[in-house]
Amino acid sequence: MTASGRMSELSTRRLRADDAADVIAAADLLCRGGLVAFPTDTVYGLGTTVWDAPAVARIFAAKQRPSEKAIPVLLADFDGAGALVDDLPAGLVELAARFWPGALTLVAVARQTVPEIVTAGTGTVALRVPDHPVTLALLRRTGPLAVSSANRSGLESPVSAAEVLVQLDGRIDAVLDGGRCPGGQPSTVVDLTQSPPQVVRSGPISEQAIRMVLAGQ
Repeated sequence: MTASGRMSELSTRRLRADDAADVIAAADLLCRGGLVAFPTDTVYGLGTTVWDAPAVARIFAAKQRPSEKAIPVLLADFDGAGALVDDLPAGLVELAARFWPGALTLVAVARQTVPEIVTAGTGTVALRVPDHPVTLALLRRTGPLAVSSANRSGLESPVSAAEVLVQLDGRIDAVLDGGRCPGGQPSTVVDLTQSPPQVVRSGPISEQAIRMVLAGQ
């Protein structure tokens, strides 16, 4: 690492989301444990395959992220949840059916096969299906990805590829440029390991809407 904090051994590639070959290249990098930033329905995320603990550790290093903070997992669809949780908790099916893809993150007990670095030792995993065509195209090729916002910890989350590179150029393998993200609020987070389930972070989906679904309305 250089005096400026840049990981000089990396050369960050700039790929285009409107180029099918570049999307495939980004997916291949992710599957091989590379770090790729890409647009989501909120901000640009920085991801890698969820199953590769050393690769996930590189997310922490690139972002200078505290190790006690778990990393959420993005899925292509509801079916992907089965690989990460042993038993589907009460409410997950109903909430996912109503709000996925979308701005809702659901916390459940993780399978023991999920790397501890992803769960930060909590034994739980936060799952979401994003509502963005580029993200979903990647996820269909890669399977579940551990994804955090593509920023240095404590700095503003980027909404464009250019903003990603300002913070992470030379620290990640590639950025997939899909134009500007909408930005705005992070997803609503519901902890399904509690009884009754609890909204632990407010977001675009209201607590009232959550409660109505859980009540069967």
